[in-house]
Amino acid sequence: MSKILVIEDETSIRRVLTKILSEENSSYEVDEAVDGLAGYEKIKQTDYDLVLCDIKMPKMDGVELLEAVKKIKPEIPMVMISGHGDMETAIQAMRLGAFDYISKPPDLNRLLNTVRNALDKKQLVVENKILKKIVHKQYEIIGNSEPINHIKLMIEKVAPTEARVLITGPNGTGKELVAHQLHQNSERSDFPLIEVNCAAIPSELIESELFGHVKGAFTSAVKDRAGKFEAAHGGTLFLDEIGDMSLSAQAKVLRALQENMITRVGAEKDIKVDVRVVAATNKDLKKEIEAGRFREDLYHRLAVILIHVPSLNDRRDDIPLLIEHFTEKIASEQGNAPKKFSQQAIQLLQEYDWTGNIRELRNVVERLIILGGSEISETDVKLFASK
Repeated sequence: MSKILVIEDETSIRRVLTKILSEENSSYEVDEAVDGLAGYEKIKQTDYDLVLCDIKMPKMDGVELLEAVKKIKPEIPMVMISGHGDMETAIQAMRLGAFDYISKPPDLNRLLNTVRNALDKKQLVVENKILKKIVHKQYEIIGNSEPINHIKLMIEKVAPTEARVLITGPNGTGKELVAHQLHQNSERSDFPLIEVNCAAIPSELIESELFGHVKGAFTSAVKDRAGKFEAAHGGTLFLDEIGDMSLSAQAKVLRALQENMITRVGAEKDIKVDVRVVAATNKDLKKEIEAGRFREDLYHRLAVILIHVPSLNDRRDDIPLLIEHFTEKIASEQGNAPKKFSQQAIQLLQEYDWTGNIRELRNVVERLIILGGSEISETDVKLFASK
């Protein structure tokens, strides 16, 4: 059921609009308001899917109402109803965020098409919010230990800025979660986060992957192809395992960071890009610099902010929360009720040497759920969690 509010001070027009909408679709629930102020009070109290609003009204006109609604419920599409003398004001309303405007007397087909389009847009906004919540939960950082709380505080401070971030830490600690949180809490969250695993791409292909190529640049380049920098335009580029990047690619990344320009492989024309770069590595880049395998100037460009993700052995207090999180997640994936872990089982798992970090713990929890009893006991841990 779509809730629509019609705000119009002329009784005859208001009733005609209500009648048209009610008869057009039985799923439309149409409410009325006699002026802008009355409409504003209704909008504050009710979640409408669409508002049709006259421009010239007593107490509060349509533009004033539009500005007020955008502050409290910006997701509601508003369609302005304009008289012949109100066209300039209607255009102003569009600039302020109105979805569309229709002229008096309203053309039936245009009115109904505009209503359908506005309701479709509202549905897309709602679905997008739901998807964002799902994604946000997927990359949630679990834990309340001192090191994890420090990371969360760093993310809160750094995410809204444009500062580049270098995330360090052993394999399996969740460096990609930090990158996702930085992106999701940034001003760039409406644009893509593009991930590149530098260790998984052969050195001869990394430049093409990052910067794209033109047709004929090399044997298999049968057509022009955009790279990851272009794909991330407006958003964030996450360069994972950057310590494994070739020196020639490092030089081009450095130029991209300095000049916000890239050049596709085989091309001469520069392309301007607007990208925030977040990088991660499990290597000691200072030692890599000493060994001549990593550029010191690139390091200083990337490491404006350093966030170190600790090993699981350094945050054992978080293991009970992580076990609970993985248990619920695995149960949801398998369609089963989550199993419980005894206190003794949890305590034993806290004492393990987690060389594989969070990734290893997740695998062990899944193994125990599959092979253990109805409640995971200390015996189950000794039998099935051994390496």
